[in-house]
Amino acid sequence: MTETGQRTRSLLRAVMTLTAAACVYELLARSGYFAAALLPTLPNIAQTLVASISDGTMIEHAIYTLYRVMFGFGLAVAVGIPLGILMARFRAVENFFLPLVSTLMPIPSFALVPLFMLWFGIGNLTTILIVFYAATFPMLFNTWSGVRSVNPLWLRAAGAMGADEHSLFWKVIIPGASPFIITGMRQSFLRAWIAVVGAEMIAASDWGLGWVIFDAKEFLNTDTMLAALVVIGGIGYLFERLVFGSIEHATVLRWGMMRSAKG
Repeated sequence: MTETGQRTRSLLRAVMTLTAAACVYELLARSGYFAAALLPTLPNIAQTLVASISDGTMIEHAIYTLYRVMFGFGLAVAVGIPLGILMARFRAVENFFLPLVSTLMPIPSFALVPLFMLWFGIGNLTTILIVFYAATFPMLFNTWSGVRSVNPLWLRAAGAMGADEHSLFWKVIIPGASPFIITGMRQSFLRAWIAVVGAEMIAASDWGLGWVIFDAKEFLNTDTMLAALVVIGGIGYLFERLVFGSIEHATVLRWGMMRSAKG
């Protein structure tokens, strides 16, 4: 099957899955088991979503949240990948950081929000640091595992052929660890969204999708809460398919080109 055919089939599967989930939700909403205020129908949610997008408020909230996610996620990538590589390549670095990382990783990022508020106040800084904290560990652990999993025979073979440390790093270690690194990026991005919504509910000041959900809860605006969740899910889906899918495709394409060149 061609690549276009595979993408079309994947898109059709996604549409079928989402349609089935929407039908189940709509049946529950119209069943009468739940009050309309607690479980609004899909047309009501769609109307609220369209209205909030039309007046620009939902877009502005989404921009604030996406800014915090991308800033914190970017910091996690900048710290997690190099530190993971260093931990895998140098035993002293691993011995120093691994106990610290193993201790901090189980602590939920949401549990740190009140503490960070005391240290850094309410607003962007606290939210970004919470996102950074949550997203760093999956990135670091996957990079560390990926570099450690590179076949030692590849390293010895490349060294026997005269490859220096620079060549080993860029032509053997990074390509060999790239599936783990991409997986770490995906997991980190997911953790970033979980963290930012929780942090915005408490530490954000009037802007962000998490704040929208929390504020709507206070006034029992369930349709607004679900509309914000739709936006979060839509952004996450687009990033998963377009951004990380493109990175994965480019990595596979590069490996294919390198194999062709070697052959």
